[in-house]
Amino acid sequence: MVTAALAGFLLGLSMIVAIGAQNAFVLRQGLRREHVFAICLACALSDAVLITAGISGFGVVGVAVPWIEPVMRYGGALFLAAYGLRSFRSAFINQGGLSPSDADGHGLLRTLATCLAFTWLNPHVYLDTVVLLGSISTQYGGDKTAFGVGAGTASFLFFFSLGYGARLLRPMFAKPGAWRVLDVLIGMTMCGLALKLAA
Repeated sequence: MVTAALAGFLLGLSMIVAIGAQNAFVLRQGLRREHVFAICLACALSDAVLITAGISGFGVVGVAVPWIEPVMRYGGALFLAAYGLRSFRSAFINQGGLSPSDADGHGLLRTLATCLAFTWLNPHVYLDTVVLLGSISTQYGGDKTAFGVGAGTASFLFFFSLGYGARLLRPMFAKPGAWRVLDVLIGMTMCGLALKLAA
């Protein structure tokens, strides 16, 4: 059981660490100190639901309902491209740095909706959690629940570390140039992922 949990933890962590749309969004929210707990919790719980679905055998849904994949792929690409263009616009319009008095953030519901879109409209999330983790969990037989718990624990640890650890970088982002560079990098990441999905 411990071996399965550790394998799930390490595999889950290795898949989630790579920079992507969701991670970039969590980092940005952490830097701004806006709704950090809610965003981290939403990301981690979403992963937990998807991992549970994978180890429960729901990975066959994509085969049974083939039209779901292209709808999600193109919808996700459109969303990522729009957010990427918004980040580019912010990089060239925003002239200020990040300061504790910043008050131009968005409300909790709007921020959560954006966060959940990054999670649930990204087909790669389903491939990683439902399909990949789900299929690997079958190797652990009766311990596949422990494997799933390990992977879910990695998700919680990563998102909360990223969200709350971002504040350590906050002094650097008091400089307008650093914030513009981050916006450009986020824009490039989002648009690159959108092109990859569309292709």
